[in-house]
Amino acid sequence: MENYLMYVLVAALTIASPGPGVILTINNAIQRGAANTFSGIFGIATGVFIVSVLSATSIGVILATSAVAFTAVKLIGAAYLIYLGIKMWRAQAPLNTHVELKDKSNIKCYLEGLSLTASNPKPILFFMSLFPQFINSEGSYVAQFITLSLTFCLLVIIIHSGYAFLSRFAKNKLLEPKGREVLNKVSGSVFMCFGVGLATSTK
Repeated sequence: MENYLMYVLVAALTIASPGPGVILTINNAIQRGAANTFSGIFGIATGVFIVSVLSATSIGVILATSAVAFTAVKLIGAAYLIYLGIKMWRAQAPLNTHVELKDKSNIKCYLEGLSLTASNPKPILFFMSLFPQFINSEGSYVAQFITLSLTFCLLVIIIHSGYAFLSRFAKNKLLEPKGREVLNKVSGSVFMCFGVGLATSTK
C-alpha cells in the first residue's frame, strides 16, 4: 500500500470537514446523552464501511456509470436529509430550563447515523476515486482495501468523538430554551441545505 500516511491525512481532513454526519454528532452531543451520541457515531462509522464496500463492488460501478441509478439514490438521500432538517427545525425547546432531556433509544440513534451515511451516493464515488490512488497493484487488493476502509472508519470514530467532546463545553449555554431553539433552527437549516444541495448536484 502506497503513501498510507498521506491517505490518513486526506481521510482525516475529509471527515473533519463539516457535513451532515458532523452536524448530527454535534446535535446529539449537546442535546442527548453520551450513549446516544456514541451510538450515532458508530452508526455513521458502520455506514461508512458499508459505503466503502459498495464502492468496490458492481453497485459502485453502476452508480458511477448510470445516471438514472445515481439520480434515484441521490434523491432518496436528499429527501432523508431534508426530512431530518424539518424534524430538527420543528423541534420545540422546553420552557423549563432545568428539564431533563429524554434520550432516544441507542438503536434509533445508531440507525439514524447509519441511514444518514448509507443513503448518500456521493461517498461511494468518493471512495471509488480515492482508493485507487493509495492501492499498490502488486499487493493484495482485498487486504489493502480492508485496511483503508477500517482506517477510515476508525478516523470517523476518533474525529467525531472529538467533535462530541468539544460540543459538551457549550452544552449548558445551548441547553437553555433560547439556545436549544437556535441550535435546532441552525441544525435543521444545515440539513435542509445539504439535502437541497445533494438533490441539485451533478456527478
